[in-house]
Amino acid sequence: MRTLCASTLIGEFFIIGFAGLVAMKDPDLSMAAVWTVSGIAMFLSLVLCGMVTRPGGVALGWAFQIALIASGFVIPTMFFLGAVFAGLWWASVHFGRKIDEAKARFAAQADASTPDAA
Repeated sequence: MRTLCASTLIGEFFIIGFAGLVAMKDPDLSMAAVWTVSGIAMFLSLVLCGMVTRPGGVALGWAFQIALIASGFVIPTMFFLGAVFAGLWWASVHFGRKIDEAKARFAAQADASTPDAA
């Protein structure tokens, strides 16, 4: 699960950076505010990569997805991109857990079929 979720979060890192470039074109937003918010969000996406397997990591990832969708109020395209990445997040969590379960079953079968050396 960690690999899939981290890949999604790294993709969001780049999307947030590109969204910051788009937001700079808005005359109502100061460049300092855009890059402060974008920088914090980009940093959080990287931190969440390491927190995915910790307790509450997936829940924090969901909160991040909601925040990404809510950024659509500033940059309307982010409603769509946030929804796409929320779908990718769901798929990463869902299929990542299935992969982890399959790996555990495979490891258990391999351990059961290996004769003890003693």
